[in-house]
Amino acid sequence: MGLSVCGLRWSVAAPQQAPPPAQAPKEVEPQPVESVPVPAKFSAQTTEVNVPVTVTDDKGKFISNLTKEDFRILDEGRPQLIRYFNHSMQQPMVVGFLVDLSNSAKTFWPTYQSAIQDLIWTLLPGDQKFSGYLISYREDAVLEVDTTTDGDKLAQRVGKLKPGGGAALYDAIYLACTRRIVVKGEPLDPRRIIIVIGDGHNDSGSHNMGQVLELAKREMVSIYGMSTISYGTDNENQDTLERITLETGGKVEYPLGPHLYKDISGFISKPMDAGNYVYEAGTGGYAAEVSRAIIDAVANIQGNIETQYILRYVPDIDPGASDKVFRKIKVEVPSLQSVKIYARDGYYPNPVSGPPPPPPAQ
Repeated sequence: MGLSVCGLRWSVAAPQQAPPPAQAPKEVEPQPVESVPVPAKFSAQTTEVNVPVTVTDDKGKFISNLTKEDFRILDEGRPQLIRYFNHSMQQPMVVGFLVDLSNSAKTFWPTYQSAIQDLIWTLLPGDQKFSGYLISYREDAVLEVDTTTDGDKLAQRVGKLKPGGGAALYDAIYLACTRRIVVKGEPLDPRRIIIVIGDGHNDSGSHNMGQVLELAKREMVSIYGMSTISYGTDNENQDTLERITLETGGKVEYPLGPHLYKDISGFISKPMDAGNYVYEAGTGGYAAEVSRAIIDAVANIQGNIETQYILRYVPDIDPGASDKVFRKIKVEVPSLQSVKIYARDGYYPNPVSGPPPPPPAQ
């Protein structure tokens, strides 16, 4: 289909749509945005590459005054012509909130519960340009609230969630990419965001990291994370969150990292064997410091998403290279030194044959 923004026109490689189900989905409500209640499939050929980019300095401060001429995109090492550039703070988006309800989330659950609600209200202010959905995951991934512009509906549902059980993180990402209402114009306008609030652990479900990373990249999803792991707790899954976010152009916030526990009155800096080796909290300024750190993490995620530059290009590739299954890209700002650039690491130029395979029978 054709899409026009700022006088430019291009062809959009939208996901193929399956026929609507015979039975209407649960909790159908009037949608302020035009939407199609069918699952998305990652089977469209890429004719234009969409690259959301966040740039920070070496201290993590967002750099928000760059122009199109400041950027360079390399596709398999070959410089590309940037055909579209946008840095508006009000760019439409669809945000998926993926909430870890495994046992590891219990320690600070009430605080995270409030933070998730704040993040929802911030990113879904009631404007038709901003939509979101809520997925929880324990042993299974559950679509708690389907795509809507009503942030209150998501926040109210979060208030009723309780941790306990396993962690099917990969199934939650799969569900976000394949089994929700799709807003017209995705994945370019609006763009797609996923925020994982969890520790990155996956011990349940039927999918693996490789499968969901490929699916997320084909669906042009940028994934962010807010780690729920506490300092003093062994987190063997940190690399999981780091990989799925960095490869899709996002990043992870660690509000309860070691920086939190410096010079805090009422904090006992001794590991306590309570089964999970978390550090024991005392009284005084500790509770306030935890709340402040999580609020800062929410603000940082919001800033990363809202300060993104959107770059698009039609690949100019070397002859004979068009049959590559996955093409690596690199975004640079040649005029600036010591900057950190967050952008997806590549894309799949060709369609897959057919829809994604169904989960194996249990």
